[in-house]
Amino acid sequence: MLKIGSHISSAKGYLAMGRTAESIGANTLQFFTRNPRGGAVKEQDPDDVAAFLAFSAEKGIGTLLAHAPYTLNACAEKENVREFARLAFTDDLARLEALPGTMYNFHPGSHVGQGVEKGIELIAETLNDVIFPEMQTTVLLETMAGKGSEIGGRFEELRAIIDRVELSDRLGVCLDTCHVYDAGYDIVGDLDGVLQEFDRVIGLDRLRAIHLNDSKNPFASHKDRHEKIGQGSIGLDAFGRIINHPALRDLPFYLETPNELPGYAAEIALLKSIYSEY
Repeated sequence: MLKIGSHISSAKGYLAMGRTAESIGANTLQFFTRNPRGGAVKEQDPDDVAAFLAFSAEKGIGTLLAHAPYTLNACAEKENVREFARLAFTDDLARLEALPGTMYNFHPGSHVGQGVEKGIELIAETLNDVIFPEMQTTVLLETMAGKGSEIGGRFEELRAIIDRVELSDRLGVCLDTCHVYDAGYDIVGDLDGVLQEFDRVIGLDRLRAIHLNDSKNPFASHKDRHEKIGQGSIGLDAFGRIINHPALRDLPFYLETPNELPGYAAEIALLKSIYSEY
C-alpha cells in the first residue's frame, strides 16, 4: 500500500488534522510544529493527543512527519538565531514524545558567509545539544537545493553532519525530489545512479521519508520552487518510477506542492493510480 499524505494545518488540533487527512485519501501526514515563519506554538492538549492516537489507529494513519519552522537556522551567524533554533528544537522534541514514532524534519540551515565547514560544525553542535538517548522521535535532515549559503545541497554535507553527532542512531534523511533535482541529482534520467550515490555517501538505511514535489525550474538550477506533481520539469513519469522503486516504495511520501486540500486529494488519487502493488 502506498504511504502517502500531504502537509496539513495543525491549527485546529491533532484530531482535526487526522480527520482532514482521511478526507483527502491520505494515510499519513506532515504538519508544522509551530508557526513556520515565526516562533509561536500552540499549547498541546493531552485529550486531543489521545483522541488523535485512537483515531489514527482506527483509520490506519501513521508515520507522522513533523516539520520544524523555516526560521530554525542551526548554523546562523548570529548567536540569538542559533539560540532560537536550540530552544525550538528542544521544545518540539519534548512535545513530540506524546506522539511515539513521529519523525521531525528540519532544513539544516544557511551558513550566511561563514563557510560550509563552519555551518556543518554548528549544525552538529546544535544536534548534540538537543538529541537525548531515550527519545522516541527520529530527527531527519532534509536534502536541499543548494541555493545561496544553504547547507545540504550535497549528500556529503549531510554525511558530515551525521558523522559529528554523538547519538547519530537518532538521525535520518528526508529526500525532497524538487530539492535534489534542483541541486543537480538527476532523478529523472538516472534515478538508480542517484540512489546508488546516496547509498555510497549516506546509506539507504538512513533514508526515512520522501517529500514529493515537482520543480518549476530546470535541472541543477539551485532555485527550490515547488510545482504540482506532473506539471513541472520532473514530470509524472519520473514520479511513477520514484514511488515504485524497490528502494523507495515502502517509505512514506509527503506532498508539499502548491495546493489546497482539493488539489492534494487529486494528487494523492493520481499517485495511487500509478502505484503498483506487487
